[in-house]
Amino acid sequence: MSCIGSISKQFAYYKQIAEKTFDQLTEEQLFWKYNEESNSIANIVHHLNGNMLSRWTDFLTSDGEKIGRNRDSEFEETLKTKTEMLAFWDKGWDCLFAALDSISDEDLSKLIYIRNQEQTLMEALHRQLAHYPYHIGQIVFLGKMMCNEDWKSLSIPKGKSVEFNAEKFSLDKE
Repeated sequence: MSCIGSISKQFAYYKQIAEKTFDQLTEEQLFWKYNEESNSIANIVHHLNGNMLSRWTDFLTSDGEKIGRNRDSEFEETLKTKTEMLAFWDKGWDCLFAALDSISDEDLSKLIYIRNQEQTLMEALHRQLAHYPYHIGQIVFLGKMMCNEDWKSLSIPKGKSVEFNAEKFSLDKE
């Protein structure tokens, strides 16, 4: 597998983790905030959308922090429905995956800029591969808190590691 293919696979995994969280929540829960200093899941989605569109639109020829981006507005309560939130979610990810589809491993050493800071495309990809899961972890944490005992684990459920590993190790290597 290529490096770009591997990175794309990781982004897809984290996208799926967040979507499995969305599926467990009501529309009201997607907009819930712990307090005024906190972000709702919808706020986080709005921020990820803004970041993805800014970073991955014309990323080889323009700065990854687009002049028209209003980052502060991404944390305001502008999204109103789950449908609207999911449209923002999909638009950001579509932009990212289109960017990844447009490059190859040979492009990884190309220089790009984010906030006027030079970095290789590889560095920028790693930067975002840390940034997006950071926020997706917040989404999962909020979802888990709200669902409490109704939460459906997205990985190995608590107290099930031995059983999980026994099942995995009983299979042939993949």
